Amino acid sequence: MRLNLRQIEVFRAIMITGSISGAARLLSVSQPAISRLLAYTEDRLALRLFERVRGRVQPTPEARRLFQEVDQVHQGVVRVNELADELRERGTGSVRIVASPSVGQALVPDAIARLRERFPDLRVEFEVLTLLEIIAKVVAGRADLGVSILPVDEPTLDMEVLTEGRLMVIMPRDHALARLRVVRPADLAPYPLIGFGPQTPYGDVVGRALALKSAPLRISTVVRFTPVACAMVRAGAGIAVVDEFVLRGRTWPELVSRPLAPKTRVRAHLLTPRFEPLSRTASAFVDILRGLVPPLPKGQEAETVDSA
Repeated sequence: MRLNLRQIEVFRAIMITGSISGAARLLSVSQPAISRLLAYTEDRLALRLFERVRGRVQPTPEARRLFQEVDQVHQGVVRVNELADELRERGTGSVRIVASPSVGQALVPDAIARLRERFPDLRVEFEVLTLLEIIAKVVAGRADLGVSILPVDEPTLDMEVLTEGRLMVIMPRDHALARLRVVRPADLAPYPLIGFGPQTPYGDVVGRALALKSAPLRISTVVRFTPVACAMVRAGAGIAVVDEFVLRGRTWPELVSRPLAPKTRVRAHLLTPRFEPLSRTASAFVDILRGLVPPLPKGQEAETVDSA
């Protein structure tokens, strides 16, 4: 027979109080209940744990040996309960977040900062990854959630559209295009363009947005991530087309942006495991993230990346 936690609890209570009555008071149960459980335990173990001497119980040598292990188990249970209380009251533990470079530039860090204001002892693991890496991490359970600006079709993940943005043309403040209200693909033709690999999902989005050009575009530099494109523009290497999420806040004060026309919509998506509930702190992060972005306009709930 194996001892269950209740039998361990009763055995330990008798050992530390030295009596059946003391164990009953410690556990807030009746003395007969303690006596019955002790007799049942000794019978099933085929082992005498206590000798009855003058109305008191004296532990046998076997019981003293057993108590050393039982007390370690009890301390482990206490630590588990203390940790559960701490998680409930203070939100300690960890949250693992993965995100696309654009939303990982400012939006997700803003949400993490607010999360840690609420849970100061929380450990946050945050990585900026490619779309395929984001999917792999969340599917494998190595991340609690992901935030992507590209849609995902994965049966083990739930996808929620958080908000909508658009593609923007970025340039230095003194650039000639800064005088325009909106920038069309043909306006980009005279200038070196920082682009994205056509074989990448993001490069495909930008490529389709620029496909209506009336003049050939000159892509002088190819990069992988939108923050890198912004850094290249800041360095004077050209102009670029990026989504507005990477421009959030005052991350790039040296740059100005103008909407790309025709308008190309891009959306921020929340990716969570379909068959696993979020932890309390991960759910809190999601609530904070939703509060940082404007809701999706009504009538545009269908998932698309299109021009209008």
